[in-house]
Amino acid sequence: MAETGGSGHKDAYSLILQAIDIGTYRPGDRLVESELAERFGVSRTPIREALQRLETQSLLARDGRSLIVASLDHNQMAELYVVRSELEGLAARLAARHATEEEVRLLKDMVEEDMARVDDPAALSRTNRRFHRQVHLASHNRYLVQQLDLVYRSMALMATTSLAAEGRSERALAEHKAIVDAIAAGDGDAAYSGLKAHISRAFEARLRQDAENAAKDDAGTP
Repeated sequence: MAETGGSGHKDAYSLILQAIDIGTYRPGDRLVESELAERFGVSRTPIREALQRLETQSLLARDGRSLIVASLDHNQMAELYVVRSELEGLAARLAARHATEEEVRLLKDMVEEDMARVDDPAALSRTNRRFHRQVHLASHNRYLVQQLDLVYRSMALMATTSLAAEGRSERALAEHKAIVDAIAAGDGDAAYSGLKAHISRAFEARLRQDAENAAKDDAGTP
């Protein structure tokens, strides 16, 4: 493996980013160069440079001399959802104009397949991300897709999925179906408003989760 070349640097960055994204490393977890180098089979130099890059992107934070996976406070989360809502709404509007027949069929298939995962929030969270990315790609706007990729990197800093909230999975899939129906019909306004409302409800579910978790923590405090 090219440990000191450009590909090695890219691989180290991508591997750490993916590990954060899939929850191998969660907000607050400490990242140690030597452990990462051993896990991913690369030298410490590309690992060190990858960590510096992730810190610059605010995906990692300093805790004394250590680097930990960053977490989002309430205001950061709210700001992220505002940006996500607007950008994803735009992606849905553009998808209604530009999505091919094949892309629409794929989106319909994704919704249908996810119906079988309704009782598995972890699995549904993974396929949910693929669904949203497919909507992004169907917009056929590379710059919008790039910006949404950055938003979703920050979404990885949220410790839980809103789909774990009681009843949220079923409602989310119904919302996905309505969004796809609007895209298939070429109704940009309905696709835009549908996806924005979908993100708003996801944010509301996450806020409710956080409030319930905080109440449990308070109840357990002596």
